[in-house]
Order: sequence, then structure tokens, then C-alpha cells
Amino acid sequence: MIARDITLTDGTILHLRDIAPADRDELERGFEHLSAESRYRRFLGQISALSPWMLRYLTNVDGHDHVAIVATVPADEGPRGVGVGRFVRLHDDPSVAEVAITVTDDMQRKGVGTIIALALADEARRLGVEHFRGEVLVDNQPCRELLEDLGAQLNTAPDGTLSFDVSLEREAPVPGLRGAALISP
Repeated sequence: MIARDITLTDGTILHLRDIAPADRDELERGFEHLSAESRYRRFLGQISALSPWMLRYLTNVDGHDHVAIVATVPADEGPRGVGVGRFVRLHDDPSVAEVAITVTDDMQRKGVGTIIALALADEARRLGVEHFRGEVLVDNQPCRELLEDLGAQLNTAPDGTLSFDVSLEREAPVPGLRGAALISP
């Protein structure tokens, strides 16, 4: 179980925890506040809404083969979701998992994606996952920077995507935490 508070350099307190089915409405609200570009980058194509099936899939995880971590910040009406990351093990090779991270537009470039990636990597290592794999758009510079910080092996495909493989054999170097400082483990 993940529960961790992080302070960003701007003083924002970021709370990381496991996603739960009760996060369905907040996940939908967060998606509705993503820009078209952020949606396109996350789903590698145009998507205007999350279907009921997608919301169920994204919030009902087993904590072993499908793990998801949500990042929230305090707000007057209660915690506001600002990011989510997940990994899903490959059925044919459970030592490898596909990974995806989304951060709301207003929280991008503050280290939130890096923090979520490092928390996912810690959890994946604990569960025996040795590699993260996935695809991003070649022009997704923030994600490319994060992948480079994490030592990813990158391969460009003719369709405008970049496939990546990140070894989880070692912990990521502290410089990968640009924009954040851990305040409690």
C-alpha cells in the first residue's frame, strides 16, 4: 500500500496513494480538465471522454498485475487529483509491465510525473517487475526528458511514436527528482 507525502519546490504538498474505485468521479473530472494535447499525448490519439468501461478499468486494480497510484493536492472541496500513473504486467512475461502516467496541465513541469514514475518503479520492483515498457509520441518532450532521466532505452518508430524500455534493476538517480523533495517516506 502506497501513502506518501512529497513537497514540491513551490511548496505544494503532493499526496501519493493507491487508486481506488471511489476515485472514479475525480478521475473523470481530471480527464475533462486535460487539454486536447495532453489527452492526445496520453492516449496516442484523440479521445474526448472516458467510457464507463474505461473508468472501471482505470480505477479497479488488483494491486499486483495492475497497479495505479494517484497524486492529489489539498483543495477547499477536498483532495484534487493532479496525476495518475499505472503499470500493467504483460501476460506472456510478468517481469515486464507497460507503464503510463498522466499529469493535469496545471501541474506539469513541476516534477509530478517524475515522482509518480519513481513511486511506480519502487512498487514494481517490490512486486518482481524488472522492466517498464511503453510508447509515447516522439514530440512529447516532457515525457522524453523523464525517460532520459530514468535511463530508458528509446527507439523511434516510423509512425511517430517512441517505444521505451526502462530497467528497474536499480533505483533511479536522485537528479531524476528535479522539482521535488521527499518530506516523508
